[in-house]
This record gives sequence, C-alpha cells and structure tokens, in this order.
Amino acid sequence: MALHFEKPEFASRLARLTEKMLEEKLDAVLLFAQESMYWLTGYDTFGYCFFQTLVVKSDGTMALITRSADLRQARQTSILENIHIWVDRVNADPTVDLKNLLVEMDLLGARIGIEYDTHGMTGRIARLLDAQLAAFGQIVDASYLVSRLRLIKSTAEMAYVERAAALADDALDAAIALTNPGADEADILAAMQGAVFVGGGDYPANEFIIGSAQDALLCRYKAGRRKLDANDQLTLEWAGAYAHYHAAMMRTIVVGEPAYRHRELYNACLETIQAIETVLKPGNTFGDVFDMHSKIMDERGLARHRLNACGYSLGARFSPSWMEHQMFHVGNPQPIEADMSLFVHMIIMDSDTGTAMTLGQTYRTTEGAPRSLSRHPLDFLNA
Repeated sequence: MALHFEKPEFASRLARLTEKMLEEKLDAVLLFAQESMYWLTGYDTFGYCFFQTLVVKSDGTMALITRSADLRQARQTSILENIHIWVDRVNADPTVDLKNLLVEMDLLGARIGIEYDTHGMTGRIARLLDAQLAAFGQIVDASYLVSRLRLIKSTAEMAYVERAAALADDALDAAIALTNPGADEADILAAMQGAVFVGGGDYPANEFIIGSAQDALLCRYKAGRRKLDANDQLTLEWAGAYAHYHAAMMRTIVVGEPAYRHRELYNACLETIQAIETVLKPGNTFGDVFDMHSKIMDERGLARHRLNACGYSLGARFSPSWMEHQMFHVGNPQPIEADMSLFVHMIIMDSDTGTAMTLGQTYRTTEGAPRSLSRHPLDFLNA
C-alpha cells in the first residue's frame, strides 16, 4: 500500500472522530469530502467527481462505496478493507446501493450525519440521498465534523506542511529569477509549478494565480498569458503541495519603477500582517485576526480596496480549492490553537489607480507567537 502515514496515525484519527460522534449522538456519518476520506484512511483519488461515500459507524466500522475505477485506488492507497462497488448503468441511482449498504450495516432507524458542504456532494446527489433516507432514520448535517478535527495537525502532518512550504519558497525563487521586462507569464508559471514537481510535490488543489498589468488586480486564475512591460505589476498566489498538504504564499512584484501608490499599499500590507502576528495565537479567534486586518486597513482609507476575508486554514485538500472551511472573516468564533497551519494574506486592489499589492504566507501556530513557514522575508519585491 502507498500510505503517507503509519497505521497508528490513522487509528488515532478514527478514535478522535468516533469520540466526537458519541458526543453528538451520531450512530454513523456519511463522508463525501475527499479530504475527509484521505485524512481518515489515506484513500487518494479524484474519483469524488462521481458518487462515492465513506460510511463510518460510531464503533469504528468503516465501509466505502465507490465505482469500479476506484476499487484498486482504494486498495492501494488506503487502509480500507470493506469496499463496495456501485455499477455504472443507464439511470443509475447509487444512493439505492448506499441505502442497502446502510441496512446491511444495521443502521436502519439510526441517527446519521452527512457531509453536505463539500465538492463531493452535488445538488443532484443530495436530492437523491435525502429521498432515499427520508424514512430511514434521523438525518443531520455533519458537514464540519471532520473538518474541525483536521484543523490541528499532528507531528506527521506538520512535517508534510513544512515540506510544502519549502516547495512554495522554491517556486518563489523560480518566479523572481524570471520576472523582468519582457518576461512571459507562461515561462514564470511553468517555472513555479516545475519547482514544486522537481521537489517531489503534487499538483495543487486549485490553479496558481498569475496576472499582470490590470490583471494583477485579480485574485483568481484566468486563462491567457501576456509579456511584462517595462513598467508593470505581477500578482502571484501559489502553494507548495506535498502529499496533498498545502502551504500558500502571495506576492505582488513590481517591474520597473514602482509608483508611490505601490509603496504606500505595500507599507499597509506589511504593517497589517505584522500586527496580525500579535494575535495569531491561542487565546484569540479567527474573527480577532480579521478585526485586526480591517482596523488597520480601514484606518488608512483602504476599506474599498481590501477584501472581506484575510486568510484561512490549510491542510490536505483536493480540487477545486486548497482552502479549508475555517476562514478569517468577521465574527468567526473559531479559536486559534497550537499546531494549526494558517495562511494569512493581505490583498489590496485599488481599481481607482489600477494598483495592486499583496503579501501573504503560511504560519504554524504555537503556544506563543506564530512561526512563518517561509524562508523568504516580507520584503518589497522589485524587478
């Protein structure tokens, strides 16, 4: 088997989950998030674009139902032994197969939690599943049950996060080496992703962001490449990924002579991220982090140019996003605890002047001050 963790690590995770299930009086949970299955069993696939679910009972019994294409995937990448196959066919309804499996597992009339808020659960699947289980037992939304458990990383997990962070640094080195007037965004992007692959890393759970000129004000990937002008700006957001664990970074590189506004916005980004470092520790919440962000940005007249979130938890994630559920936004009561991996980003997009500035890196939280996982300082980057 191609397992990234030792079996006692998986046993510890299962024990944490079943303990939480007992607290919430759940007889079973149906996991549809691929990252939940990966975290609990090692199961590694992109087959969640089709119907599949992992059934976990409160006594620790587990059973996977998936397609034939993923049978060997499950056998070779996970600790799972009880694997059931639903058959591809015209008008197939795999929720019927799931219901039959639940009956076999003596879960008729049980209280069952379901991961609804995940990319592995389409609207069609949810409707079919609800219809099948309407009279089956008590169904509750358990979308964040495993997600919250995954917030705190084990020693073995953190080793992968730190390896991912080193790969993210390698990608920035590759970008800086190529960024100059006349450089092609395609070459920069290829070098960044290539650095991650050469270092033994993975595809990230979403595309790297790259944009110059007016597109530097975008914080999403878009198709199309251009060459950099003599005076330009290049916004990059990327992540190193190792064993699916992510460590993200973000920078705007100014090409040629920086405008006064670039320096001004950079100073605001740096001041804010340094202030956030003072609250990114136990005793504070995710909401406190955002409050610090909004306070400083708004005091500098940047309310219209900032975002309504300034980062999020990272971990092992699958497409289409490396973001975890827990974000730094207003009012989020999630406590900050030691051994979280948290991405903090400052994003200022001034559409009035066409000026972009970003600054971001991943931190490991401790009992005290957070530790940046990047070897790069938060310097102003000028090519």
